[in-house]
Amino acid sequence: MRTTTITDFRTNVRSYIESTINDNEALLINRGNTAAVLISLEEYNSIKATESILASSTMFGEVAAGIEQWKSGEHIEVDIDSL
Repeated sequence: MRTTTITDFRTNVRSYIESTINDNEALLINRGNTAAVLISLEEYNSIKATESILASSTMFGEVAAGIEQWKSGEHIEVDIDSL
């Protein structure tokens, strides 16, 4: 995670936003004793999707079952290029 001060962020806001979008790397913006984080829309949407899965006991159960199947070797490997 990159870091900057609020003063530097204000001066270079366009550059920081473009870099965050292009590199998909979060930016920590320090402001005295507090801070904020700038993330890309793609990262935000990923976080929200994960929250939805974790909030649904059915979806969470499906994911947990899939992980257990993977660990026990009960999975089918698929070549993504053949799909």
